[in-house]
Amino acid sequence: MDLAWVRQHVRQAAAELGFGLVDQTKLVTAASELARNTLVHGGGGQVESTVLRTGAARGLRLTFADQGPGITDIERALADGYTSGGGLGLGLGGARRLVHEFSIDSRPGEGTTVTVICWTAGPPPPRRESR
Repeated sequence: MDLAWVRQHVRQAAAELGFGLVDQTKLVTAASELARNTLVHGGGGQVESTVLRTGAARGLRLTFADQGPGITDIERALADGYTSGGGLGLGLGGARRLVHEFSIDSRPGEGTTVTVICWTAGPPPPRRESR
């Protein structure tokens, strides 16, 4: 997975969906952090991008998946101030705050999947968060 490609793809897709510059930047920042985590901590992986349409709302769903060591303590990893070092200083918790929907599934020894969704163009569906 190429981090520069992920950032470029997310910015282009968000712009095509009508996201404003601030929302594009938030989504690109979250995607950059999650892609980096997939690469550094998961040993590489894949990202899937899906355009969503619900009534007048348009959104972008990004799923980052790896088969790395997994996260043993998700609550700790999501906590403010937690760092594994060397990143943007944003962490999973920061990425979660930048998007409308966030879910994480991680099992030690099996890998981690993080899915985020951002909405634009009309009122977004109710915010959902899961682990």
